[in-house]
Amino acid sequence: RSEVMSRIRGKGNEKTELRLFRLMRAEGIRGWRRHAPIPGRPDFSFRKQKVAVFVDGCFWHGCPKCFQLPRQNRAFWKAKIEWNRKRDRSVNGRLRRLGWKVLRIRECRLKHAGQVVSRLRQAIE
Repeated sequence: RSEVMSRIRGKGNEKTELRLFRLMRAEGIRGWRRHAPIPGRPDFSFRKQKVAVFVDGCFWHGCPKCFQLPRQNRAFWKAKIEWNRKRDRSVNGRLRRLGWKVLRIRECRLKHAGQVVSRLRQAIE
């Protein structure tokens, strides 16, 4: 079973990315690119303004409000989520050292479209 599971490749957090994509288009936010080849491979980037936008799933990135540790295999999941958080901090630091602003939008925050748009506009202006 583990061999079969190891061959499954995820497609990323497409659903949450599409929600942000549609929101930016509806609000007339232009000048971004998806999956630009910069460190950390942000979901969206504004190269001219040097702003990297990551859309983080609440489960995979351990959202303080939404995340619940699964009951089974707790040690594995705790280590996995902590490793993801550590990688996020590392990517944030690397991009900031290169002069980029980093904006991380959690999946649950997409429910508050006005706040998300406000944060985006503030970061790119």
